Amino acid sequence: MATVLLVRHGRSTANVAGILSGRAPGVDLDDVGQGQAMRTAERIGIVPLVAVISSPLERCRQTAQIIAEHQPGADPVRLEPDLTECDYGQWQGRPLRDLAKEPLWSAVQTQPSVAVFPGGESMAAMQARSVAAVRRHDAALEEEHGAGAVWVAVTHGDIIKSVLADALGMHLDLFQRITVNPGSVSIVRYGTSRPEVVATNTDSGDLSWLRAAGPVGDAQVGGGAGPGTAPPS
Repeated sequence: MATVLLVRHGRSTANVAGILSGRAPGVDLDDVGQGQAMRTAERIGIVPLVAVISSPLERCRQTAQIIAEHQPGADPVRLEPDLTECDYGQWQGRPLRDLAKEPLWSAVQTQPSVAVFPGGESMAAMQARSVAAVRRHDAALEEEHGAGAVWVAVTHGDIIKSVLADALGMHLDLFQRITVNPGSVSIVRYGTSRPEVVATNTDSGDLSWLRAAGPVGDAQVGGGAGPGTAPPS
């Protein structure tokens, strides 16, 4: 199937302030975040994208727009509500240092599959709708543009960690082992037999090999020869 580049938005004003912003409006990229988005856009710019799809929240839309501007003749950024941030309910807008004292904090860290934010969403529901959205768009874009299609999903840290955990076959209770930094790029390719997690949490490196990436086939015994090398026939 197609290749999805999972991009976390650049650093936001709430990230710097140590606030769990959640879905609160008016949370923008700061100067560092703008630079991170620009660096990511330049990395991805060498790869023709068939779509840039974003969470509706400002920090993601700003990051997605910068990426789209580096794509000649790109279509407008498309918004996907199911890629939005987790609904943290009554936790939204509170300092992380205070939330760390809450009894629920331990469950979020060690057993997120049972964590339900008061007045908000469960982490299991967050994973289910975000994974479904990524897989739905991936299948539709592959059908429209072919197996070599590359697209970008700009979203949030916990969303990307959830999608990566699913692709890796990890239980949600292990997803806190995955790190996803602001402005990072993670790469997943959904094959007919299994997903292939190509990269996680990258902030540098050449992505031009994606222009020639073929469909995912059987795993190469011994690890294979890397991108651009055809498997033995």
